[in-house]
Amino acid sequence: MASAKEIKREKILIADDSEMNRAILADILGGDYEILEAADGAEAVKILQEQGHGISLLLLDINMPLLDGFQVLEAMNKSKLIESVPVIIISAENANVVAERAFNLGVTDYISRPFDAVIVRRRVQNTLNLYGKQKRLTELVEEQIVERQKNNAMMIVILSHIVEFRNEESGPHIQHIRIITELFLRALPSVAPQYNYTPEEISLIGTASSLHDIGKVSIPTEVLNKPGRLTPEEFSIMKTHSAIGAEMLEKLPMYKDEPLVKTAYQICRWHHERYDGRGYPDGLKGDEIPMPAQVVALADVYDALTSERVYKKAIPHEKAVEMIKNGECGSFNPILIKVLDKVSDELYEKLHNPDTSDDDEDMHKIAAEVMKQKQITASSRTLSLIERERKKFQFFAGLSDGLIFELSYTPYMITFMNDGAKRLGVKDIVLNPDKDEVFLKNCGLENIKEITRILRSTTPEKATVEYVGNTMFDGEVRKCKLIAYAMWSDDEVPELLGAVGKIYQI
Repeated sequence: MASAKEIKREKILIADDSEMNRAILADILGGDYEILEAADGAEAVKILQEQGHGISLLLLDINMPLLDGFQVLEAMNKSKLIESVPVIIISAENANVVAERAFNLGVTDYISRPFDAVIVRRRVQNTLNLYGKQKRLTELVEEQIVERQKNNAMMIVILSHIVEFRNEESGPHIQHIRIITELFLRALPSVAPQYNYTPEEISLIGTASSLHDIGKVSIPTEVLNKPGRLTPEEFSIMKTHSAIGAEMLEKLPMYKDEPLVKTAYQICRWHHERYDGRGYPDGLKGDEIPMPAQVVALADVYDALTSERVYKKAIPHEKAVEMIKNGECGSFNPILIKVLDKVSDELYEKLHNPDTSDDDEDMHKIAAEVMKQKQITASSRTLSLIERERKKFQFFAGLSDGLIFELSYTPYMITFMNDGAKRLGVKDIVLNPDKDEVFLKNCGLENIKEITRILRSTTPEKATVEYVGNTMFDGEVRKCKLIAYAMWSDDEVPELLGAVGKIYQI
């Protein structure tokens, strides 16, 4: 029986640009859930793309840099993640129009700040319970569908094997044809982008390929299993199997209009056609032959060459590939010859070493995931953040009127409050200020370099700095003074996190 520590916890992603808000929510929920954090909308979308359905719930703020909450929701709608990952908005935006837009984009719940811890826990749990029941129901339905598809595919393979057994070729021929067909279809777009089959279409064509020789049930045993070369009359009888197989499918009382049956019809009837028009039964030429039938035709020839028959020994892989490329087995689409060249090594591996597994790759993924995990004492972190916020506002209170700003080094950005950005002629949030042309022009490259130097010379004990310089202020170049307070981490080896301060005209 698994211990409590071995039980996998549900993942909750908290997306909020305020580290304080993230820390408080992590404190409220962290004991029961695995918490992931995003400091902006772009980071939230990246985590959702990487982990997808592994996220059980998203707690989302509206006002964030890079991408706001609405843009995150739009991205989730585009990828259809909104259907499986519930979203609770936690925001100070209380306007009805904001809530209505959020609900229209698919959010499950909306909690206004300031919030109550009990309410947050209860709503999170209720949402997870609801989606958990829906997920279990969906999985049950999917399992039933998969089981039915598996049974259908099994019946097709069994029927095909009955045909092959009668032909004394009951070995892995059917399996080989499917493997080769699907391998070629997956590689086709790299050679001919117009043949870009979806995974579902490739699976359907692979299943249909199992029926390619079903018409052989009508061929007399003495012709079907003759150990020597067939006479012209016997070969004429043998050639009828492709048209007969197609006719059997065409005359099905039900399902004849299903995509699987239509594809199987094409493969049955035309897998002996050749690109130069010298095949049978209809003498189709070039692209008149549907691509699925062309692929199965090549697969059938390759497997016939490399397999032992009552009338021949198996030919080595390299020799078989050369024979097909040289036209010794009939004419094939030049595109498929290029694909054969491209997948030759993989084809050999799949047919001769089918047990090759991806265990090593899986182990690397697991190891990487384990290495990403970090233990965080949420309560200590929150207390540290509270103390940092206290220092900020204590510092602001002692300053005269001016433009309030906050500098962060991770990510590297400056945020201006109130109308500060407008008065300086820059954006409210300036990302990578050392590369922002407007910011550098209005505030001055030399000013930025000097302020950066001064801030990096501070210590946690001596954190306040002053600087005087000329900058754009209310549309004119004026002499201004900057007073800033450097923010340092509380680590054993302190790290400069950024600064808060004011700029005012002298």
